[in-house]
Amino acid sequence: MTWQARLFQQAADGVEPQAVPQVLLHTGATMPAIGLGTFGSDHAAPGEVAEAVLGAAEVGYRHFDCAMVYGNEAEIGRALQAVMAGGVSRQELWVTSKLWNNKHAEADVIPTCRQSLADLQLDYLDLYLIHWPFPNHHEPGVDVRSRSGNARPYIHEAYMRTWRQMEMLVDLGLARHIGTSNMTIPKLELVLRDARIQPAANEMELHPHFQQPELFEYVRAHGIVPVGYSPLGSPNRPERDRTPGDTVDIEDPVVVRIAAAHGVHPALVCIKWAVQRGQVPIPMSTRRRNYLSNLRAVTEDPLTPDEMAAMAAIDRNCRLIKGQVFLWREGQSWEDLWDLDGQIAL
Repeated sequence: MTWQARLFQQAADGVEPQAVPQVLLHTGATMPAIGLGTFGSDHAAPGEVAEAVLGAAEVGYRHFDCAMVYGNEAEIGRALQAVMAGGVSRQELWVTSKLWNNKHAEADVIPTCRQSLADLQLDYLDLYLIHWPFPNHHEPGVDVRSRSGNARPYIHEAYMRTWRQMEMLVDLGLARHIGTSNMTIPKLELVLRDARIQPAANEMELHPHFQQPELFEYVRAHGIVPVGYSPLGSPNRPERDRTPGDTVDIEDPVVVRIAAAHGVHPALVCIKWAVQRGQVPIPMSTRRRNYLSNLRAVTEDPLTPDEMAAMAAIDRNCRLIKGQVFLWREGQSWEDLWDLDGQIAL
């Protein structure tokens, strides 16, 4: 039986959704403290990701992180319909989607959000993010040396024109919250200065070898929830995104030692650490064993204060998703995307 043909059934070995920790947003709403990522990348077809969404909901997930550019929202929409037909109310779900880089024009924001809603078969999104602060599109699967012919740097006035349309989505009831992704402190300072509706979340790369402590503390201090992608160090990222200096979080001796003490896989130590630290991890897996283990990890056997301190000490500042395809002129390095000197690169 295919996933489209079967009914939703709450799993006997799953986690009660009420047992999953919640994160409080500045609006007073709550978000489940762990979500299922849906970026299938090169290794999971849309139908396989949709099957994972249905299976994850059956074991207790209620938070799903989607994006139009992932190319699977229509399939996920059918899975979400099966979940709701099985008795899970829309209000119990938290669904995020994202505005892709070629849709930053003012005329494109609202229609693009409506298209995601149509594909996901929803009336509203809980959170809608601007996927990258650069309107620099690239085709799926391109080499990191690929560059858009229209690529340009972050231009705050242009970003705020896009943000005004994001604010309109809230006014129209199409998105309950709006947020940013892949931002830096210099960029966020400008957005917070000029926004009518402040970002509810910033999605960012976060894992034990890339803890981003300054940005992490900045967003939390400003009432912005840090949502962490690649929480396991992205072991399945495409080959094109790998560089010689990359490290492997789940092979770190500290992570391995703590995992042995708890009798779990090292990946689960990364998940426990993330939630206890105060970020919302969105690990992606299509394997039931893995996504169920990830969910259980945040509801039982927490890390001790000493273990949390040991995890804090293994940060290697190792960014894995460098974003080279979003650069805008020749001779640049990926560091220009991330404002490492505190200035927005032009």
